[in-house]
Amino acid sequence: MKKITESESFYDGLESLSTRDLLDGINNEDQKVALAVQQIIPDIEAFVDSCYKRMKNGGRLFYIGAGTSGRLGIVDASECPPTFGVDHGVVVGLMAGGDKAMRKAVEFAEDDTQQGWKDLLEHNISSNDTLVGIAASGTTPYVIGALEQASKEGVLTGGITCNPGSPLAVTAKFPMVPEVGPEFVTGSTRMKSGTAQKLVLNMISTCLMIKLGHVKGNRMVDMQLSNNKLVDRGARMIQEALNIPYDEALALLEEHGSVRRAVNSHTP
Repeated sequence: MKKITESESFYDGLESLSTRDLLDGINNEDQKVALAVQQIIPDIEAFVDSCYKRMKNGGRLFYIGAGTSGRLGIVDASECPPTFGVDHGVVVGLMAGGDKAMRKAVEFAEDDTQQGWKDLLEHNISSNDTLVGIAASGTTPYVIGALEQASKEGVLTGGITCNPGSPLAVTAKFPMVPEVGPEFVTGSTRMKSGTAQKLVLNMISTCLMIKLGHVKGNRMVDMQLSNNKLVDRGARMIQEALNIPYDEALALLEEHGSVRRAVNSHTP
């Protein structure tokens, strides 16, 4: 199978180009990414709706990947607790080689077809949960093996890849395949493919958290107050919601510990 993600770049002689030409070329390619994601919104919608049915009944969402794909999944999962106030473990990111691979590549970790499922078992994954495999190429053994076993165990499966017809796209019940075309640097899937994956992950987690009730209006009412910036943001949200002075809103936030509880305390 010919991989689009490994196709020859539309650009050549990169080492001889000026900085401006390099930047313009990268930006020209990046502009194609959002349009590619737009084309698969119905596929993302179908996955989110199916995943939501499980999560509203206590199911968890797992991401699994290797290299850049794995790192993107871990980033998205790690941002859900502070952003939406969900418990750690509701959205879980795993990558080949474990957490140490976040900073330094672990050689050949992605080539083990059994390890992905073993890693998931450490989190007691069950048929009430959902697993999203992430692989730009769509061929990563660590990811494919995990998806195959997950399907056998009744776990709902989704997949994010940039190669249509790839093993990941075939294995996942809900494939999400933004076709972004060749990379600016041939085969460097941390670029357009990685950007597409990040966009899809943003859409998945944000939609799920909204549907699960962690956003009110357009505000993150369950966000964790983990720094002064977020405390200030929370106070201003309460100030606007209740039409009260800032100092009073801040006092309410400090008393109740969350925007939601502070607003609810003054809402009939």
